[in-house]
Amino acid sequence: MAVLPDDLSSALDDELARHPLPRLTQSVDRLSTRYRQGDAATSPILTSDVDVAAYAGYRMPATYAAVHAVLAEAASRAPGFEPRTQIDVGGGTGAAVWAAAAVWPSLAKCTVLEQVAGAIGLGKRLAAGASLPAVRDAQWRRGLVDPAAPAPDADLVTLSYVLGELPDATRADVVRWLAGSAGTVALIEPGTPAGYERIRAARAQLIELGRHVVAPCPHDAACPIVPGEDWCHFAARLPRSGLHRRLKAATLGFEDEKFAYVVASRSEPERPAARIIRHPKKHKGWVALDLCTSSDGLTPGVAVSKKQGAQYRAARDAEWGDGW
Repeated sequence: MAVLPDDLSSALDDELARHPLPRLTQSVDRLSTRYRQGDAATSPILTSDVDVAAYAGYRMPATYAAVHAVLAEAASRAPGFEPRTQIDVGGGTGAAVWAAAAVWPSLAKCTVLEQVAGAIGLGKRLAAGASLPAVRDAQWRRGLVDPAAPAPDADLVTLSYVLGELPDATRADVVRWLAGSAGTVALIEPGTPAGYERIRAARAQLIELGRHVVAPCPHDAACPIVPGEDWCHFAARLPRSGLHRRLKAATLGFEDEKFAYVVASRSEPERPAARIIRHPKKHKGWVALDLCTSSDGLTPGVAVSKKQGAQYRAARDAEWGDGW
């Protein structure tokens, strides 16, 4: 379960306590409706300090969980990659910087590019008491996602939950811009069919630009999933605090953040032979795995029986999203 760092959780609670709960919940309702619509944004979505605080309380834990899961997987597949610099484009209140710094202690300079001044202000306040120097000393720049500007130049460039906010016609230019000077690019979108289609298109473009897929795919070949019939996505479980539950009018003490993603690099990574793309189906004496493989594409229902010993034990412990 992906838990917010204690220093971030405490700082976020303090910030949310500055606003009346009814106003926060009203903003959360409006923002959640807006995000579910899935339309490109023609103007800033966060228009007040309450909106920014509500957004941070509503989305920051889930964004942190998804980005941390993505970057941790990338780190496992590229053990020699030790980024010193990160630029988080469209970074909101900075969840991706917190996640990257937790995964890579090597990070020394992190930059958040964000267009909403209120989000920058809140992100700075949250980061001020961070125990990790890369977060505490992060630079915050106000700016747009603008392919006409100089390309982000960093070892690691992240863009999470932003592609869907952009007009369709600009996404290819944005992906090209992000990849221009970056060592490694990580793109994350909601784990919906539409979010997967955006990642699928970005993945194909990154490969055309000469990048290698670090994760989740075990290959650089065309995605074998047939659009409209299925989609590739994963999930990260995170706990809900009492305030988090009240903001979302939720009863469960946890939630599953579903996401689609691609991480691509200039260097070829250590990829697994396959990726588990659905929850393993565990039966008495055998496990069925749905796999995307480097050699045969999609291979659903691969049976691993008890007779296979160590492989069976590994399958019993395997989870959706693991390499195989």
